[in-house]
Amino acid sequence: MCLHNVVCRSILAIIIKKSAPIKLTVRRSLCMKSMVTEVHKKESLLALQKLIAIPSVNTSDGTTNPPFGQEIANSLEEVLAISKNLGMSTYSDPEGFYGYADYGQGEELVGILCHLDVVPEGDISLWKTNPFEGVVKDGVIYGRGSQDDKGPTVAALYAFKAVVDAGLIFNKRIRFIFGTDEETLWRCMDRYNLNEEAPTMGFVPDGVFPLTYAEKGLLQAKLIGPGSKELALNCGEASNVVPGTASYTGQDAKDIVATLEKMKADVVLSGHTVTVNGKAVHASTAELGINAINQLAQGLSVHYSHPMVKFLAEKVGKETNGFSIFGEVKDELTGELTFNVGSIAVDEAGSEIVLDLRIPVDYTIEAIALKLEKVASTYGLTYQEYDAVPSLYVPKESQLVQTLTAIYRDKTGDLTEPSTSGGATYARKMANMVAFGAHFPNSKSFAHQENEGMKLEELYLAMDIYAEAIAQLCCKE
Repeated sequence: MCLHNVVCRSILAIIIKKSAPIKLTVRRSLCMKSMVTEVHKKESLLALQKLIAIPSVNTSDGTTNPPFGQEIANSLEEVLAISKNLGMSTYSDPEGFYGYADYGQGEELVGILCHLDVVPEGDISLWKTNPFEGVVKDGVIYGRGSQDDKGPTVAALYAFKAVVDAGLIFNKRIRFIFGTDEETLWRCMDRYNLNEEAPTMGFVPDGVFPLTYAEKGLLQAKLIGPGSKELALNCGEASNVVPGTASYTGQDAKDIVATLEKMKADVVLSGHTVTVNGKAVHASTAELGINAINQLAQGLSVHYSHPMVKFLAEKVGKETNGFSIFGEVKDELTGELTFNVGSIAVDEAGSEIVLDLRIPVDYTIEAIALKLEKVASTYGLTYQEYDAVPSLYVPKESQLVQTLTAIYRDKTGDLTEPSTSGGATYARKMANMVAFGAHFPNSKSFAHQENEGMKLEELYLAMDIYAEAIAQLCCKE
């Protein structure tokens, strides 16, 4: 990313942190009972299955039309059709970066920011269902995007429909903004902010209930190194996923396996191919996973002196906090730095690893990047910034946070406190935004993993919560 973009995003972070307080009044429910009916539930499930059936994985670089591949374009077309059917007016960016759906009247604009792109399905052999079918089994809908972010998107859309059907009058406009590039570089939101009206306030259904009021800074970077005639690797799929498997093929496979077994790695030998099994999780919670690339690199480093492998073995190892590179990076609000190696590639032409860092809000991206560049250079590796997004902080005392928290508590009886996160959501791209569900506390997340699924009872409860949120943010007493 060029310096100009980093400066612009830093300015945006300042605007978000310093934005004027929203004039809201925390109030009791507008409707004593749920506005969500069985019809809303049934129709929302069918809509979600249609969206899951579209494998909207990014397959392009943003320079084509559509910018991120035809399947993402198909997903945008489908969600806009759903929105129109729900009574909203719709708009699709001619270049295919984003779309939105509007309803209501008034000067203020309440935004709900959603994304339609998904990460790749991963190891298809580990799925119990077709990842792009939306199979309902034992009260769970399975499929890529069911949790992140198609399920929450549909919950918010049909929550809106429930409010309309309840006869409430909108005195503010509501806009669903659909992004297409969230799992990579967020170029969709950059384009939206360049061309369109900014919401006055709102939320992102792409986090954890009750809500997330602070998010760590995000830095994604590449380290570039020399090629190799002896070593070839191609492991990992996405920077924001802890790789669950990593493989190496070579005549010395038995020796590599022996080394890895001494290191207590979960390793399988098939012919001349060595496969290390780890545990895939989202990069923001890397400490909950096992990075198979890091383990494989530790084993390979005993047999190969390639600088990329040496760097991973000596400066990363099993660490998920980057301590050997940065020392302790931690603050009271958002905890310690999270460091993930998402992929590695080595061939005769060159080598590359892709990194994902989640940086505590008290630290700057620039300082962390400078330290990483310095340490990498001692191994002959060149640092390249891929993406950088500043942190988000909306005070817990703000009226937006207080209003949404009260709604969640009113609907669930759960007094869990709002939280901070290493995850990066669209909330940080606009002022007065927070991440608000749809994942529930103590419910296991399968986002970015095989067998991603969402319990239907949680989908419908989120819909109920979102309906009340829309009613309180957008409608008259």
